[in-house]
Amino acid sequence: MKLYYGTSSPYVRKVVIAAQECGLDGQIERIDTFPWDKDTTYGGVNPVGKVPALITDEGQVIYDSPVIVEYLDSLHNGNKLIPLSGRDRYEIMRIAALADGMMDAVILLYSELVRRPEDLQWDFWKQRMRNTVARSLDALETDAAIFDATKTDLAQITTAVGVGWIEFRLAILGIDFRDGRPKLSAWFDAFSERPSMQQSMPVQS
Repeated sequence: MKLYYGTSSPYVRKVVIAAQECGLDGQIERIDTFPWDKDTTYGGVNPVGKVPALITDEGQVIYDSPVIVEYLDSLHNGNKLIPLSGRDRYEIMRIAALADGMMDAVILLYSELVRRPEDLQWDFWKQRMRNTVARSLDALETDAAIFDATKTDLAQITTAVGVGWIEFRLAILGIDFRDGRPKLSAWFDAFSERPSMQQSMPVQS
């Protein structure tokens, strides 16, 4: 398998962690990709132009990260990251969708702050994204009560890479996810001790 990869993307990190937790990391070749490069041809792989994308051994192209994780989860016989059916499946998927939505807002805010000239930035838009992130973090503080850092699933992986990226970009975003969220903070610190988390730390690009 081949994974189109970026060293600072939380969506890529989600897939890398899932691959390690599923015991598949050694079967995946990583192709370093920077979609913002003006000369990139990556749009021929993923028309949306976002990493990650996975090419399977059969040549099928899969994107984006939730779909890739579900595919990887189908390739092993261990404990599943996504329950196959029932209430637990939809609860895991709900929390993962919440964390993904939070990451989307964080990325939009970061792009506004970093990639758009300051005199062209839209204060209303920035505040809207900050409000979305704050609400999402508050909801994840509630959800963290049912997290178990000794196990792993799609909800916990997505939440971990989301709050981890907020902390990674703290100097630019000015968002402290830990403020007023003790359960989320304690769980994140414990979950971050997992080898898959330690071996997938984001790198400034």
